[in-house]
Amino acid sequence: MQLDSSNSPVADRRCFMKIAAMAGTIGTFGGVGRGKSRFGPITPAKAETEKPIDYKVFDMESVRLQSGIVFPKAKLAYKTYGQLAADKSNVIVCPSAYAGTHQDVDWLTSTGKVLDSSRYFIVAMNMFGNGLSSSPSNAVPPFDGNRYPKITLTDNVRMQYRLVTEVFGIQKIALVHGWSMGAQQAYHWGALFPDMVERICVHCGSARTSTNNLVFLDGIQAALTADPLWRDEWFAAPPLRGLKAFSRVYSGWITSPAFYRQEVYKAFGFPTLEEFLVGVADAFWLQRDANNLLAQLWTWQKADISDNELYGRDLGKALGAIKAKALIMPSETDRYFAVEDNALEMPHLMHEELRPIPSIFGHLAGSSFGPPQDAAFVAKGISDLLSA
Repeated sequence: MQLDSSNSPVADRRCFMKIAAMAGTIGTFGGVGRGKSRFGPITPAKAETEKPIDYKVFDMESVRLQSGIVFPKAKLAYKTYGQLAADKSNVIVCPSAYAGTHQDVDWLTSTGKVLDSSRYFIVAMNMFGNGLSSSPSNAVPPFDGNRYPKITLTDNVRMQYRLVTEVFGIQKIALVHGWSMGAQQAYHWGALFPDMVERICVHCGSARTSTNNLVFLDGIQAALTADPLWRDEWFAAPPLRGLKAFSRVYSGWITSPAFYRQEVYKAFGFPTLEEFLVGVADAFWLQRDANNLLAQLWTWQKADISDNELYGRDLGKALGAIKAKALIMPSETDRYFAVEDNALEMPHLMHEELRPIPSIFGHLAGSSFGPPQDAAFVAKGISDLLSA
C-alpha cells in the first residue's frame, strides 16, 4: 500500500496514528474499539454525555430563530485557547463539524501549530445539536423531545456572533476556519458579517449543500429512521440497528474508492474491512445520540449562505458580498463536497483561491483524521492565508 508517492507507507502510518492519537480519534468515526496496531492502543470514542467539561456555556436566554420561533434558554458551548490581544486583532473562530465538538481543534492549537495559541485567541464553537450546545438530548420544555426546533447554520452563526461580541467585545475576526459543516459555517460568517471577517478558510465545505450531498444525507437519514424505534419523529431509546445502518452508509461516502481499493484501513491495525468498519465506524456512531444526529442532519440539508433576508436565496449575490480573503480547500476525492462545486463558487468571490488537497482520504483529507501529508498541505494553506 502506498498513501503518497513522496512518503514511505511506514512513515505515513506512524504519523497518521500519532495525529489520530492526539485527536483522540481515528477517522471521523472516532476511536477504535477493537483491533490491534503496532502503533499503540487507541482509546475508544466517548459518548457525548461522557465528554469532560472543558468548555464554557454562553446562556443567551431567548433567541428568535430564522423560523420565527423564539427558543428559550438557548445555550452555546465554546472553548477558548490563548490570550486575546489588547487590540483584539488576533481572533480565530473555529465552528465545529457534524457530530463534532470543540475538542476537534485541540490538535491544531498548541504552540507551533498552525492555529498557534501563543499567538492567536481561538474560539472553538459547538454547533447546536451536538450534545453540548442546546440539542435534542438536553433541551428543556417546551422544546424538549420531538419539539426541538429546526436550527439553521444562519441561526448558529448569528448566535456565535453574539458570543464573540457580547462576551469578548470582538469587532474584527482575523480568520474563520472550519472543516465540513464547520467550513459551511465559515462561509456563512463571511456572507453574514462581511465587514467583520478578514479571512475565511473553507476546508471540505461549500456555500450551499449540493444536490449530490443531499442524496448522501437522504441515505443516512433513511437508514437511521428505518429502525422500528423511530416513532412520532423521535427515538425514545437508542436505535442500535438504525445507527449501525447509518454507520455503514456513512462509511461508503466518507473516504474514496481508492482508500478501500488500496486497503488503507490495514494501516490502522485492522486486517479485514469488516474489523475496520466494526472497530472504527460502528464504535463511533453507535455511541451517538440519534436525535442529535438528525437535528444536525437537517441543519446540513438546509445549509445555504444565501437563504436569509439579506440575499433572498441568490447565491451569487451572497458570495459576492464576502469581503474576506477566501481560501477554499476541497479534497480531490471528497464524495459530497466536490471540487467542481467549489469551482463554481470562485467567480463570485472577490478575493479567492481554490487549492484542492491531493489525497485519497476523501472527506477526511487534511483533517486530524487524515494522513500527515494532507494535514501539512492544509496547514501550509492556512499559514499562507494568515500571512496575506
